[in-house]
Amino acid sequence: MLAEERTVAIQHRLKRDGRVVAADLAQEFAVSEDTIRRDLRDLAKAGLCRKVYGGALLVAGPAPKAGPIMQRSTLAADDKARLAVAAAGLIAPGQIVFLDAASTNLAIAGAIPRALPVTVVTNTPAIAVALSDHAHARVILLGGVFDAERGGCFGGAAIAALQQINADLFFVGACGLHGQIGVTAFDPAEAELKRAMAQQSTRLAVAATSDKIATIAPFRVAPADAVDHLVILPDADPQTVEMFQRLGTNVHLAGRPS
Repeated sequence: MLAEERTVAIQHRLKRDGRVVAADLAQEFAVSEDTIRRDLRDLAKAGLCRKVYGGALLVAGPAPKAGPIMQRSTLAADDKARLAVAAAGLIAPGQIVFLDAASTNLAIAGAIPRALPVTVVTNTPAIAVALSDHAHARVILLGGVFDAERGGCFGGAAIAALQQINADLFFVGACGLHGQIGVTAFDPAEAELKRAMAQQSTRLAVAATSDKIATIAPFRVAPADAVDHLVILPDADPQTVEMFQRLGTNVHLAGRPS
């Protein structure tokens, strides 16, 4: 097998499995581990994987410039609106719901039926404002250090506050979502807060645009088998959807909002 053919095969395995092990690849392709490590270094330089000890992980690509949450909400707005309607349908009357700093979660806040009694806990002022016309919603805004670029409060104060709350459902904003790796984020502070919210919630839900699916960001949030509900669009990667279904995740297909 030529080096170029081997590199293409490695990329296919990264896309399929989310990770590769150098020793396994060396045995499969009948080459030395040093040769595989050189292949992985080349792929990492091209931004196609992230080298780790013993192999490599698929990456979601370089972290995009975050921008204010209201600005991000205008990107793929129709897709997020469709996801939001389906996601809001998962909320039962009287539940306590976590919404972290994600533009899709901002859309979910706007889609929650205004007659539905609910408590929303968020680290995102824009989400609190989006619920200001909801007469039956109690909104708890977590404090802490406000990051204007990401649109939320992070750090010890926010985490300490949310650890006093037991939620029924957490809609986690996912930067990357993979059927084997799980939910990942680009920023370590965001990932830390998301993990804390996941620990304090009975159920974990992800509403993800199709560009986030079958990708991996650097910081781990939750394993794939922790996702109870996955809300997707019709063009979502079918292999990833099948992986989550095998894990017992409830998959919900978003239609067009009425």
